[in-house]
Amino acid sequence: MEKITKAKEIKVSYQNGCGEIVNESKKAYEICKQAFSLSEACISLREHFFILFLNRANKVIGYYQLSAGGIAGTVADPKLAFSIALKCLASGIILCHNHPSGNPKPSEVDISLTRKFKEGGKLLDIAVLDHLILTEEGFYSFADEGMM
Repeated sequence: MEKITKAKEIKVSYQNGCGEIVNESKKAYEICKQAFSLSEACISLREHFFILFLNRANKVIGYYQLSAGGIAGTVADPKLAFSIALKCLASGIILCHNHPSGNPKPSEVDISLTRKFKEGGKLLDIAVLDHLILTEEGFYSFADEGMM
């Protein structure tokens, strides 16, 4: 007779978020920049992709470093991002990554990825509120530029 092993439980760790309300791109930028600092990710060295998770009142639940890449790119898997958003019961997310080059202008890949996230968010009823591109000098907001 074949022995059946029990499936392992997946555990999710949660700590209270900062509770900051994000009502403009500048506030999201400040929080994302702080996330970079806390994770020891260097904005001018290599690309990193973070997600901010928000509740219905746009209060920050927390953030997650989705990926760390090379000098000119990083992989951001929407499936992984949305799995975390679902686990923490997020109503909205803000995408955030850096351009080590210092040029905040979005690439075609950035634009395409933002569309992909927006489509996934619609299916799951999770609003993709903005996508920020950070540099040492400042940031680019898709929402501010009417690209959301």
